[in-house]
Amino acid sequence: MLGNRDIATFIASSDPEKAREFYGDKLGLNFVSEDQFALVFDANGTTLRVQKVKEMTPHPYTSLGWHVPEIESAVKDLEKRGVQFERFEGFGQDELGIVTFPNGNKVAWFKDPDGNMLSLDNVGTTE
Repeated sequence: MLGNRDIATFIASSDPEKAREFYGDKLGLNFVSEDQFALVFDANGTTLRVQKVKEMTPHPYTSLGWHVPEIESAVKDLEKRGVQFERFEGFGQDELGIVTFPNGNKVAWFKDPDGNMLSLDNVGTTE
C-alpha cells in the first residue's frame, strides 16, 4: 500500500537556529519552510522535518544517512564546511574516518549540533 508513496523523515532539535544552519548551509539541503513545530527541508525529493523540541537525548545509533557515489570526496567536502567525522576505536577507519566492510561497503559517521548520529555510505552507488 505505501510502497509507491513518498516518504518523509523526522529528526529532532532543541536548537532550531543551529539546525537550520547545519542542514541548510553545511549539508546543502534546500530549506522549504519553518513553523512553530519544525523546520522543513527538501532532501533530494524526500521531506526532512527537523522537529523543534525543548529537550532531547540523541539515539546511540544512526538516525539519518545519505548514499553517495564517491564517499571520500563527500567526506572531504563536508569537512571543508566544518563537519567533523566520528572516530570509533577498533573500527578500522581510514584517515578520513571511513570504515570499509568486507563486502566493500563504506560508511562514515558525523553528528548534527544536537548529537544526532548521521552517516554517509556508498551502498547502492557506483564509484
